Amino acid sequence: MSKFFAKTEESLPIMLLRAREALMKRIRPYLTEQDLSEQQWRVLRVLDEVGPLEPTELGERCVVLTPSLTRILALLEKRDMIRREPHPTDKRKQIIHLTKAGQDIIALIAPEARKIYEELEEAFGKPQMNNLLNKLAKLSDF
Repeated sequence: MSKFFAKTEESLPIMLLRAREALMKRIRPYLTEQDLSEQQWRVLRVLDEVGPLEPTELGERCVVLTPSLTRILALLEKRDMIRREPHPTDKRKQIIHLTKAGQDIIALIAPEARKIYEELEEAFGKPQMNNLLNKLAKLSDF
């Protein structure tokens, strides 16, 4: 055993990745069925939840780096799931909007994602899930 590191079961980054993978492997088949990557799904979800956004804020909310976001937006635009419009006050910027096709994909996958989340709540309890989400939010602000 390394004298420099905690066991991987005690490593927060590794355990967060394991937890993320455990969740994503349940929803990934629904994304694959619709030919969506996890990052594309996050972009659609954020636009659905928040509404139109500038790319910079969209990338931050989705936890997607700018070069990747540029490719994702191009692909989603090609599939008519988003549209770009000039910023109303700064023509150098764009605003990204979710289209009807993007809303339709959300509506198709959301019930399955909701079901997975409900199963988690049932397994862990709503108070524990809220506690976990609150702690993760604090960790994100650390």
